Amino acid sequence: MRDFAWGIAATGGIARTVGAAIAAEPGMRVAAVGSRNLGRAQALAATLGAESAYDSYERLCADPAVDAIYVATPHAQHLQVAEAAIAAGKAVLCEKPLAATVDDAEKMVRLARDAGVFLMEAMWMRFNPLIQKIASDERFGEIRSVQASFGFTLPYDPAHRLWAPELGGGALLDLGIYPFGLAQLLLGMPTDLRVTGSLAPNGVDAEAAGVLLYPGGRHALVATSLLGNYPNDARVVGTQMRADIQAPFWAPQRILLTGPSVEPEEHVLDPADNGYAGELREVRAATAEGRTESSIMPLDESLAMMGLLADARGQLA
Repeated sequence: MRDFAWGIAATGGIARTVGAAIAAEPGMRVAAVGSRNLGRAQALAATLGAESAYDSYERLCADPAVDAIYVATPHAQHLQVAEAAIAAGKAVLCEKPLAATVDDAEKMVRLARDAGVFLMEAMWMRFNPLIQKIASDERFGEIRSVQASFGFTLPYDPAHRLWAPELGGGALLDLGIYPFGLAQLLLGMPTDLRVTGSLAPNGVDAEAAGVLLYPGGRHALVATSLLGNYPNDARVVGTQMRADIQAPFWAPQRILLTGPSVEPEEHVLDPADNGYAGELREVRAATAEGRTESSIMPLDESLAMMGLLADARGQLA
């Protein structure tokens, strides 16, 4: 069988990181790179051993040698690139968040479902084997509490993508999606959300801390910030067992499981089996099996997260 061929849309840091993961994965290759700047596309294509480079995302998506498109553009451009890929019948792996707005995300999902084309949000945390172990280990009993933070100090600069509203900037979409996402994975969607925080001078969310409430007193405490350096770790507390997730909790290399009837267990990640590899394998498997959605990162859960983050952002206004 021929290698599963990827096209990479954009040339920034995450495009390079995931591109390298594709090149390292057996049975996969980067076939083409697209960018609005041909020189940057050619440079990344040369680095990753890709045969083709394009000066537009539409041309990238039209390449017949490409099986799937990895969308690594800023959030506000996700819909444009995904729309071109879906129209070309290419499977789509789209960086998180799925889009910059709820409306864009809903349109993207509608287009993919109508066309019968695979689409998945690239939430690599869900594909990390240590996170998957926590989500599937019945020894926790009932999970009662999730606590997670992701924050660092980034000097205010309205031109920087994390501060720029036109690029989908703000702490919530880029950083907060991880602590909120861990709560969603382990507890589901909350019945109530209470958020406090602050806005930057240009209106972008600079920080947010939230309590997610669930039936029976279960809860999640989450925090995200561009103004302060947080621990960036997490704890998951069940009725029978607890997990301490080492920073960075969204891509852990180590977790410690403890409990009254559990001898302390340390689990360490195999470097070759990180979350990037897992999501890439899921796209290939789904394409081979004719699936248009992932059971690990379902589209309905991506849409629910977009709504949750929009609610959180609205409480800061």
